[in-house]
Amino acid sequence: MKRLENKVSIITGAAQGIGLATALKFAQEGAIVIVCDIKQAAVDEVVKQCQALGATAAGFEMDVTRREMVDGVVASVKEKFGRIDVLVNNAGITQDARLQKMTLEQFDRVIDVNLRGVFHCSQAVADTMVAQGSGVILNASSVVGLYGNFGQTNYAATKFGVIGFTKTWSRELGPKGIRVNAVAPGFIATPMVAAMPEKVLKALEAKVPLNRLGKPEEIASIYAFLASDEAGYINGTVIEASGGMSL
Repeated sequence: MKRLENKVSIITGAAQGIGLATALKFAQEGAIVIVCDIKQAAVDEVVKQCQALGATAAGFEMDVTRREMVDGVVASVKEKFGRIDVLVNNAGITQDARLQKMTLEQFDRVIDVNLRGVFHCSQAVADTMVAQGSGVILNASSVVGLYGNFGQTNYAATKFGVIGFTKTWSRELGPKGIRVNAVAPGFIATPMVAAMPEKVLKALEAKVPLNRLGKPEEIASIYAFLASDEAGYINGTVIEASGGMSL
């Protein structure tokens, strides 16, 4: 039997990067994959890829900052599939600037997507998971949320904040049978990172003992493990997956 057989799994930001890799990994592991992102055409493409792997999949255009959209998607998923087993809060953005240069718009936008969005999605599924007596919530943090990073006041704050969510919700929801964990990736070869200058990418690689950037599939595999029953006693944990860059 596959590790995520018939687990109804909502993945946000699933149209590219780590989210896409996670959707495909979950599909391979037998999950019912609910693909969510802000562009319907991109969502539809990922749904097709999941179905090509033999998975049941559905897609929704969803902006995590808009609570009515989030509630609508969760209601539709529950109505169609009867339950929600896994939520992967992967959606996130960057709008970098040093403290003295950062605009309020840059600050607010990143907080809105990366922190408030995680709150919206998790609160929206919590009642269903509590009623079931089971569920898994997985939050995307970052090594930046453990150690900070130059030019990322807003992003670091959200990724620190997500760890706070994880620790708090694991205490609140653990007694109800729901596990909450976070993953803190290092620098992963995603479209977001690929936009950096070549010189910067080489400098990043040099900081990592493994001497390379991570692959989205490597983070997806951690999410798949944490979502599975194999991780049944892991709760309130932050797993750093950075190739050892913080050593």
